[in-house]
Amino acid sequence: MTSRQTLVFDADDTLWENNVLFERVIDAYLDWLAHPTLDRAATRAVLDEVERANVVVHGYGSASFLRSLGDTFQRLNERPATTAEARRIEELAGALVNHEVELVPGVAETLAELGERHDLRLLTKGDHAEQQRKIDASNLAHHFRSVHIVAEKRETTYRELVAEQGLVPATTWMIGNSPRSDILPARAAGLGAVFIPNRYTWVLEHDELDLDDHGVLHLQRFTELVEHF
Repeated sequence: MTSRQTLVFDADDTLWENNVLFERVIDAYLDWLAHPTLDRAATRAVLDEVERANVVVHGYGSASFLRSLGDTFQRLNERPATTAEARRIEELAGALVNHEVELVPGVAETLAELGERHDLRLLTKGDHAEQQRKIDASNLAHHFRSVHIVAEKRETTYRELVAEQGLVPATTWMIGNSPRSDILPARAAGLGAVFIPNRYTWVLEHDELDLDDHGVLHLQRFTELVEHF
């Protein structure tokens, strides 16, 4: 593409690794929980169900996730966690806070090149303070004309972004790893979309994509963006 485009980027698991950190905590949690009758897959299914309900009420981020770990413990054991057990769950989840932001390979260089030809913006969802901390730690904010942290990404989110920023849907692309939050609602709002899968994408972000939708560009690596924009 030679004309100037607006490229809107997702953050977690698109610019930097995120869900893999949660998966590591979940693995440690399941090891510690060691339910006497349910196998690992069944226990994980209960956690997924609890998370699905909690994000509706409590949103995303490490605090909501910690709540889900505690609620899952209570459901499976049919009692609240003791003080010692609750402390152990907090220790396991603490790994989500005490870590450095790990950029996806080639992100900084790719953004720098794309920024010479196009207008870049950032749209991420989650707890505002937590997402801002990651943005600051990433040292990527200077690449973007605007940064937007929202509670959820729906079709209305994209329509409001277009109206607020005066964007042209036909020349605006949403770039992300989540079919549910990045690709499908952006397409419903009339934007183009670039799907870059991440092997650790959260199960609650999975959804089916229409492979015949020519408004969605499928790439394998973030660095491939420079070949198309």
